Amino acid sequence: MTKTTATAPVLGARALNRATLDRQLLLRRSPLSATAAVEHLLGLQAQNVKPPYYALAARLEGFRPEELSAPMDARDVVRIVTLRSTIHTHTARDALTLRPLVQAARDRELGQFRKGLAGVDLDRLAAISRELVEAEPRTMKQLREALLAQWPDADPFALSVAARCTLPLVQVTPRGLWGRGGQVALTTVEHWTGRPAEPAPAPDAVFPRYLAAFGPASVKDMQTWAGLTRLREVFERLRPELLVFRDENGVELFDLPDAPRPDAGTPAPPRFLPEFDNLLLSHADRSRVVPPDLKGRTWRGNQAYRTLLVDGFLSGLWRLDEDALVVELFGRPAKGQRAEIVAEGERMLTAMHPGEGHEVRFGTVARP
Repeated sequence: MTKTTATAPVLGARALNRATLDRQLLLRRSPLSATAAVEHLLGLQAQNVKPPYYALAARLEGFRPEELSAPMDARDVVRIVTLRSTIHTHTARDALTLRPLVQAARDRELGQFRKGLAGVDLDRLAAISRELVEAEPRTMKQLREALLAQWPDADPFALSVAARCTLPLVQVTPRGLWGRGGQVALTTVEHWTGRPAEPAPAPDAVFPRYLAAFGPASVKDMQTWAGLTRLREVFERLRPELLVFRDENGVELFDLPDAPRPDAGTPAPPRFLPEFDNLLLSHADRSRVVPPDLKGRTWRGNQAYRTLLVDGFLSGLWRLDEDALVVELFGRPAKGQRAEIVAEGERMLTAMHPGEGHEVRFGTVARP
């Protein structure tokens, strides 16, 4: 521990929790538009279609699903693989810049398939793939079959991975629209949005945005969020412009001087979050939201559960049955919290499933 870190103010778990919830628009609902919120949050993880909608319903005042579907249909918001090699919903502007920012991670991913790509010219593969998907959106199966005709001895799956890693491919609508079906069909972000490619932004310009949405944070937190490594030198360059804290374990945390850091006692209403919500995935140390005794309770295999925050921390899981929103708590709620959970659940149902007749029901307490 450096002398600077040793003398830095300590932020306890509750203080970190409240600061992060404030940045994440989860302490109080925001009047931001859906597009502005997606930009502020640097995207929403979106392996499935519905999670970004539930994520915004938990964060925005009066949100309705069409408020995200409309800019997505207008190509101002897109679905694209970026951070942590996963699909995210981004504004078009962020898709054009964040995708090249994390290209090094895509290159590492591609390196895992070297054997299946023996003899494949990746520059030529990228050029052929671009021509194909910009002529018309293609499914991954169609793209794979076309590439296999060029390289019949290559591994078919590796060819499709290579196309995804070398090109900024977006999923075209109606995929991603609320209440609409549609298979995954791909084209380039430049072709879909009608905007030219942009160079990767300097990490120094992106990191303050990360802190504004997820801070205070450590170097490892930022690396976890971006899926990148060796970011310490960037923080060192920015150090004169940042505040420095430490957590209860002595880990150095950086933050923007004017960012909100509410009192640890600030009330945090219940919030229903979707599976894969970025709040739970964007820090190396997740104890600011997940109590140590509940570590690992939000996942089964590679599938994440829908989660419930009570008093700002992970407190249960939830699911939608045919006629009910079923809440499973990890422990007994404090006095008054059960009624708050019901009220928040009813508000979410009104926003996302109006007229469907769901009720809020408490199920069996979830166990390991």
